Amino acid sequence: MFGFTIVENLQKMDKDIQKHELRYHTKRVLVSKEFTFDAAHHLHCYEGKCKNLHGHTYRVVFGISGYTDGIGLVIDFGDIKKIWKDQIEVHLDHRYLNDTLPKMNTTAENMVVWIYEKMQEALTGEREDYHVEFVKLYETPTSYAEVRREWMIDG
Repeated sequence: MFGFTIVENLQKMDKDIQKHELRYHTKRVLVSKEFTFDAAHHLHCYEGKCKNLHGHTYRVVFGISGYTDGIGLVIDFGDIKKIWKDQIEVHLDHRYLNDTLPKMNTTAENMVVWIYEKMQEALTGEREDYHVEFVKLYETPTSYAEVRREWMIDG
């Protein structure tokens, strides 16, 4: 049997804990958030079944780092979701990617760099210490392309 405790005295701000105690450390921390979208595409100059129009349920995983703020947060997960919904997903979800993305072959390798750039651009406008550390773009449950910040800096 699992035991549980009913909280009888909910911790109260300025009584049980002070504002300066909310931030436990000043270290850089990575937070991660993932999303899915459905889209269709086809590949140019490719001999294989992906040259034909087809679709995927893509999964995107972001790793974003920054320093904790005064209450111990790097970034609110809801803020990441808002950037995703407003600035990135609108170009991807239920779209024909060959039309909605910049001119490119819509490979996972090209798309993951575009997604990285869009998220980094949005975060740079928020706070200087935010970094997109990595983005993984799953084209299928077992196949993905990944980009990392150090690779983007190096070229």
